[in-house]
Amino acid sequence: MTHSNLLLRTLVAGLLASSLSICANNAVATELTLVRFGPPGEEKPGLIDDQQQIRDLSAHLDDITPDQLSDESLARIAQIPVNSLPVVSGNPRLAEPVTGVQKIIAIGFNYVDHAAEMAVELPTEPLVFMKSVTAISGPFEPVLQPRGVTKLDYEAELVVVIGKKAQYVSEADAFDYIAGYSTGNDVSERAFQRERGGQFVKGKSADTFAPFGPWLVTRDSIEDVQNLAVWSEINGEMRQQGNTSQMVFGVAHIVSYLSQFMTLMPGDLIYTGTPQGVGDAMIPPQYLQPGDVVRIGVEGMGDMQQVILPPK
Repeated sequence: MTHSNLLLRTLVAGLLASSLSICANNAVATELTLVRFGPPGEEKPGLIDDQQQIRDLSAHLDDITPDQLSDESLARIAQIPVNSLPVVSGNPRLAEPVTGVQKIIAIGFNYVDHAAEMAVELPTEPLVFMKSVTAISGPFEPVLQPRGVTKLDYEAELVVVIGKKAQYVSEADAFDYIAGYSTGNDVSERAFQRERGGQFVKGKSADTFAPFGPWLVTRDSIEDVQNLAVWSEINGEMRQQGNTSQMVFGVAHIVSYLSQFMTLMPGDLIYTGTPQGVGDAMIPPQYLQPGDVVRIGVEGMGDMQQVILPPK
């Protein structure tokens, strides 16, 4: 091979490598809004199109499970031509947007104003507690008061949904492990939480105490997760009007921090804290009662509604 040919091949290889690098660094974002719809036990996967219609994904996947939350799986879904998907007619029931969740982790006192209204010092590290997975319910299902309830409360929260296994993740890489986000209500029984001894989990884990949805919005769909409005409304009265910019510990910090203590798995939910305006902090306290209607929303995530039912 002549020197000139070798030089030419080297130059072409270099240009190709550079081109591939540019393509990798400018990968097409995966922007999806996913839902699960249908009667209990018969839910189907779907996505929300630009006209806010539900499109049926069931010809392409069985359900939205932790296995469908990797970057690769979401990218495959994003490649399906939306116009090829059937439009779902009517107003079907919307379920929680992910099924098969293994664990729910929550962060306490993670908004500056909420810590102040609860008269606690700002935490120096994230305050971590768990909620039972049996507390999961859909975004429009009722909240059932547990037996012995005296201080039932609401908490509007941004929910992080993990997309791939995370262990000892750096804060710089944390977003790579997030599939997307949703809206959540960290329903809390304050007497169980604080007056029955031990950790928060007893006041956080009753059935229906972890509604989330209606959508799973992929991470690429959100320009700045630390600048989203978070709100709640009780019987038409606005109670919470916060913003994720008020978090003590941001989303990337939380994911990295938790991964130092436990393995985060696909489908794991992280309730990231609530802004001021909870019923427990009002004077006098305004706890939830049967018949109350709770509406909760996070900017870009959709909103949800629960009616409070008395104990069975």
